[in-house]
Amino acid sequence: MTPPLNPLWRHVAAAALVALFILCIVWEVWLAPITPGGFWLALKALPLLLPLRGVVRGNLYTMQWASMFILLWFMEGVMRAWSDTNPVSAALAGVEIALSLLFYVSAILYCRPAKRAAKARAGKAPRSTP
Repeated sequence: MTPPLNPLWRHVAAAALVALFILCIVWEVWLAPITPGGFWLALKALPLLLPLRGVVRGNLYTMQWASMFILLWFMEGVMRAWSDTNPVSAALAGVEIALSLLFYVSAILYCRPAKRAAKARAGKAPRSTP
């Protein structure tokens, strides 16, 4: 039996992922590119599209690996918020941190009921003695 999963957390995770994708593009192309006319760093947004289909559908496996995958953007945001001399870029890094944390927490909360049900099933399974 599949546990009831809260669709709210799935929608929040999908919205945060899409918002992070848009932020990365807009940040590196228009708002505060590292080098003028240098849009190549905007390509960092493309890997965010990999889990999008599974996140929108609420696939548990995708949510689990994407919650670890998103930590790359969290780390980049922390480093750029700390070290970037451009105040606009540092502020955008703060937004990147917030969006990646929002995705992470919502993905964890979405997967929690399924993890608890799997643990309960494993605890009720008869043990074999060697």
